Amino acid sequence: MRDRKVYHARRNRFRARARLLSMSKKRPTHGSAPQTPLSPSNGSASGGGCLYIVGTPIGNLEDITLRALRILKEVDLIACEDTRHTQKLLSHYNISKALVSYHEHNEMTRSPELLIQLEQGAKIALVSDAGMPLVSDPGYRLVTLCVRHKIPVVPVPGPSAMLAALAAAGLPNEEFLFVGFLPQRSDERRRMLEHLRIEERTMIFYEAPHRVAESIADAQEILGDRPACIAREVTKLHEEFLRGKLSQLAESLAERPARGEITLIVGPPEPSASTGQADSTQSLSDRVDELIRQAKLDRKEALKLAAKERGLTRRAAYEQLVDSKAKPN
Repeated sequence: MRDRKVYHARRNRFRARARLLSMSKKRPTHGSAPQTPLSPSNGSASGGGCLYIVGTPIGNLEDITLRALRILKEVDLIACEDTRHTQKLLSHYNISKALVSYHEHNEMTRSPELLIQLEQGAKIALVSDAGMPLVSDPGYRLVTLCVRHKIPVVPVPGPSAMLAALAAAGLPNEEFLFVGFLPQRSDERRRMLEHLRIEERTMIFYEAPHRVAESIADAQEILGDRPACIAREVTKLHEEFLRGKLSQLAESLAERPARGEITLIVGPPEPSASTGQADSTQSLSDRVDELIRQAKLDRKEALKLAAKERGLTRRAAYEQLVDSKAKPN
């Protein structure tokens, strides 16, 4: 009986050792890649094409992930906004790869061309000049084509100017709204800001240096003198953060105009601040009609904004509006 127990114990130990040995042969060695390059677990079907959305540095060339570098080395083609700009990044990391331009002026025709290559099995990386593609950059048309034709689309996350600026701005960030670029024309820009007048989350804008002073002046007039931050040249040699009220930032820009890439962060209004000055002589009904006409708001949004300007609840404003309509002229 004792010999039989010893035999079974030895046999179980041997089997356990054999299982461990088998597992160790399948497990990658320390420091090796956990999967084969561009494998199905990376989003590409076996033998099929795949589009990789690759984030690239917004300034400092060291701000790129190891995964992004691997993808750029292994794809068949890189589609980029400016081939000369992307070539500088590739040369810095000794990557030699075929490049093709893909920007806002040719994406209508280039997207179908790239789709054909993807359907034939090509692995393509899409990059922008800086940051994540599609975030105020070209790429949406190509991605939607891939989704429609069931081509895998794999994001490879990287730097983002808006998130980097938000993190360092010192403004509330539990909730925020990314607006992107404001319209270039003054009337269109002011109309968009009118839409945002009742917005109480921190807002993030991209702006050109030669327009940022005008945009800040419009924002102060329409949104009120909110706390804000200008993030300039983020991650670059001359990185700078200017913090203060919109009025203070306007004064600073008057003394020293902005240069370089600009991200403007506008915080929520302070509790005691009024978001714009309402005309006390103007009736609520007239103000609602004015907002509908000028800011292109629907009636519900216009009423909400007009109520906020007057310190009324939306219900009280609605009742006041109904009463004014009921009264004879």
